[in-house]
Amino acid sequence: MSILRHLKTKKEVDDAIRTNEEKVLVLRFGNDNEIGCLQIDDIMSRCAVLLSEMAIICTINLEDVPEYVEYFDISHIPATIFFFNSVPIKIDSGTDDNTKFVGPFQCKQDFIDLVEVVYRGAMRGKHIVNCPIDRRRISNYQLLFKDF
Repeated sequence: MSILRHLKTKKEVDDAIRTNEEKVLVLRFGNDNEIGCLQIDDIMSRCAVLLSEMAIICTINLEDVPEYVEYFDISHIPATIFFFNSVPIKIDSGTDDNTKFVGPFQCKQDFIDLVEVVYRGAMRGKHIVNCPIDRRRISNYQLLFKDF
């Protein structure tokens, strides 16, 4: 049994974002059977108890909440989004998209470091933080933006 909370509906995601206070809400978007998601879920599961004082970690399957997939423009998985007191926290990781962390974490310490930086920055009122992970260990995707 996983110790990560799995959100299955838009209402559950809305409630988690709205009601979580004074802790970082970590939302992993992806598919439970995809290799990158399995890797990140394993890392998050092993860190959940250690980070329980500063974070709540949830997983979300893409097909369960298509409206959020579109809203957050999730085109690569896994994609991890961070909130604090209902406010999304951006991650400056040197990629084109600061709204989410795209790709799996390479090790447990990378995830712990990122959650700690997000938590400390959010507690100071910051809405964007610098990613503490070495840029060589961050997945690099070329993002395509559509004009409507």
